[in-house]
Amino acid sequence: MNDRFGHAPDRLCVIRLSAIGDCCHTLPVIRTLQSVWPTTKITWIIGRTEFALMENVDGVEFITFDKRGGWSELIRLRRQLKQQRFDLLLHMHASMRANLASLCVRSDRRIGFDRARARDNQWMFAMEKIPAKSQQHVIDGLFGFLEHLGISERTLRWDIPVAPEDIQFADRICTDEAPIVVLSPCSSQRFRNFRNWPVSRYVELVDYLHARYAAKVLLTGGPTALERDYGAQITAQSSGSPVNLIGQTTLKQLFAVIDRAALVVCPDSGPAHMATAAGTPVVGLYATSNRFRTGPYLSQHLTVDRYPDAVEQEFGEPVEALRWGQRVRDPDAMKLITLEDVTEKIDLVLSSGDRLAD
Repeated sequence: MNDRFGHAPDRLCVIRLSAIGDCCHTLPVIRTLQSVWPTTKITWIIGRTEFALMENVDGVEFITFDKRGGWSELIRLRRQLKQQRFDLLLHMHASMRANLASLCVRSDRRIGFDRARARDNQWMFAMEKIPAKSQQHVIDGLFGFLEHLGISERTLRWDIPVAPEDIQFADRICTDEAPIVVLSPCSSQRFRNFRNWPVSRYVELVDYLHARYAAKVLLTGGPTALERDYGAQITAQSSGSPVNLIGQTTLKQLFAVIDRAALVVCPDSGPAHMATAAGTPVVGLYATSNRFRTGPYLSQHLTVDRYPDAVEQEFGEPVEALRWGQRVRDPDAMKLITLEDVTEKIDLVLSSGDRLAD
């Protein structure tokens, strides 16, 4: 199939280093490219952590990039790509680290974000820019690269591969006939990034799930001190006997568990988008970020949205008056989400037993 600028490329490179959720957003874009250009060889430059989830995605050559590696990692990447040349580079990551990585890629065409979305001067590292569009979800923004190429199709297919041993791990954990609810309480730790609901509310939620649905609650998360502390406190204070898996799963194992779950509950974080990829409903907890930009793409109707209230509380203005995607930096904003807000959404899922459409 031809695009409006010429024939399908022989070789195409995508740069999207992180984060886990954004790489989940990138995969259906790549699946669409594979559908439209089946003979094109696709290379994806990706962060090492994110590769642990995407490894073995069919039809894609992965080149990993250690974001903590500094100049030595850029030198390594440059050497690895020295003998390669691409027809097209889709620079889908607007950050200075990704910009520097893009300099290691030799390509005839280099496409980046429009000026408004090209953070860290990404516009200086791309010859072409996708059309400017406002108020888009991250996935829709990434599909803008395909629209720039004249491709209107969308293949919302994720099919992240997991090994038999990962499936066996999930089988051992998810043995009960009771509904499995994955509760991932923490988002990534960044400066002034306040996305986590209070421990006390999670305790109440675990007890509600146990009393109302006899649900088996699995606590999941990474090995950071904050996440481990959340897990220990929720486990100690809850009467619902959650299973604490925090810091004990690989990303592939976690994905296999999420795939078996009836529901995922989490703030604005990677597991929300892993669940979307698995076809598992997500009750997202949003107060400091705009769900219409970063919420679980197929579970918007299940998202608890206190962002407008938090915006009014911090800025004294409606959401429409703010820059699209403006973060709320109030550490107490997540307290605006009540237990009743969350249980109302949970009831919609567990009372029907429906999964998301494939």
